[in-house]
Parts: sequence; C-alpha cells; structure tokens
Amino acid sequence: MELINWNIQWGRGCDGQVDLARTVATLRALADFDVLCLQEVTRGFGEMPGNPGADQVAELAALLPGYHLLFAPGVDRFGSDGMPRQFGNLIASRLPVCEVFRHALPWPADPAVASMPRVALEATVIAGSGRLRIICTHLEYYSALQRNAQAEALRSWHVEACQHAARPGPAEQRFGPFTPEPRPPSAILCGDFNSKPEDIAYRRLTAPFDDGTPAWRDAWLHLHPGRPHAPTCALYDKAQWNEPPFACDFMLVTEDLLARVARCEVDGSTQASDHQPVHLSLRDFE
Repeated sequence: MELINWNIQWGRGCDGQVDLARTVATLRALADFDVLCLQEVTRGFGEMPGNPGADQVAELAALLPGYHLLFAPGVDRFGSDGMPRQFGNLIASRLPVCEVFRHALPWPADPAVASMPRVALEATVIAGSGRLRIICTHLEYYSALQRNAQAEALRSWHVEACQHAARPGPAEQRFGPFTPEPRPPSAILCGDFNSKPEDIAYRRLTAPFDDGTPAWRDAWLHLHPGRPHAPTCALYDKAQWNEPPFACDFMLVTEDLLARVARCEVDGSTQASDHQPVHLSLRDFE
C-alpha cells in the first residue's frame, strides 16, 4: 500500500503560482499511490496568495479519476455572497472506504495569537483482506495551547477507536445506522503537525499509553534510526520561512504496523509547495 502525505499550500509553489495539475503530477512522479492525505485544500478563498480556484475539491476530483475523495473543512463559513469559504484536509483513496469521521479539533481561546479551526479527517479503508484507519490532520501553527490540546484529542480518539475495536457494541435487530461498522485498531496518523520533534505536541502524540492501546510510532525514525528527522519545511520558501529547514510533517503508524513499513521517505526536491511530501509504503496487504 502506497500513501503520500503533503501540505500542498492550496497548490501554491515556491514560485507563487497556484497549479493543482502540477501538484498532482508531482505526486504521481513519487509513487503509484493508493491513498493521498492532503492539507490546505480550499473552496472559496480565492483572495489568498496565488488566487486559488473556487472549488479545489472539484479540481482535484477531475485530476484524480478512479479515486474516492473525502473533504473535511476546519474552517467552514459562508461569504456575503452566500458561497462557501472552506479550508481543510482531503483524503483521496482508490481503496474501498467503509466509514468516515470528521473530528473537529479543540480550539480553546488564545487571544494572544492568530488561529483558525482545525480538523482531523479519518477514513476506514479496506487494505487487502484487512481494515485500516487513516487519519489526516493539520494542527494549529501559532498557538501552542491549541496545538497541545489537539494532540491530546487525537490521543483520546485513538483510545476510543481501539476500545470500539476490542468491544464493539451490538446492533439493532433491523439493519440501519445502529449496525456497527468494524473499527480496526491498526491506523496511520499523518499530516502537518506544526510541531518539531522536540515540541510537546509531537512528544505527546508519540508517547506510550498506559492502558494497552497500541502506541503511535514515527515510521521515518523506524527506518532511519539514529538520524535527525528529514526536514519537511523551509527548504526553499525563504520568504515565508526565515529559519533553517525543519521537520513538522510526519507519518505515525500504530506499533503493530511497524513490521510492514517498507519505505518512509521525504521528497526533498520538489518546490511545488512550501512543505515537502512524505511517502509511506506498507507491505503484506494482500
């Protein structure tokens, strides 16, 4: 199974141009992907730098035939013209999708800094003969208070999902929404964490659980032990990032999946966003 995670900055490259066709071409050059997890996809925010189109979900759907697209806006508003103003995360999957959750991340008031609502988009897919939860998220940048609360929420939702997997509830006698969809404990959590490896949010997300819940493990570190994490931001766009390159985009897998991790690499060459894509390969999904 091939999965790519990327904060695409609404298709805006380091040249300032918005070009979703270039974004998809870059992704296709990386791998014959089964699943894409993208952050910073927009509808209706055409005034942003580069002037993105009115509906990037529709644009991406046209560029990705054969994929099932799921969108979760963290920011979900309407302009004075009555049209949507949305900004959030997208999962594109050519694997069968069984169930979808759109988790609104915590957004405690922090009046000292700018911030916006954030979301985690979760899809249960069929991978080979099994099921796998894939979670695409984007944590707050400016507010450490909000970012740390969001990391705690992601931990809690993972515990809840694993409890459902271990102790599923009964169904009603007739088929309907009370009929449970099996939830697997095995999962991938990826996205732009806006947290460097030494920061609290990253350390909390990768901390063990004390109740037997399978812990999140960093797939890149698993395959590159003893090496500093490959940078995923500030490599080329020095106008926005006046600091040395750093890692803030991660692929976390539940520890039961570590033996299946065959590849986890950062593409350090593309300049089609201010972030770099991360490519994960999992073996033995048959």
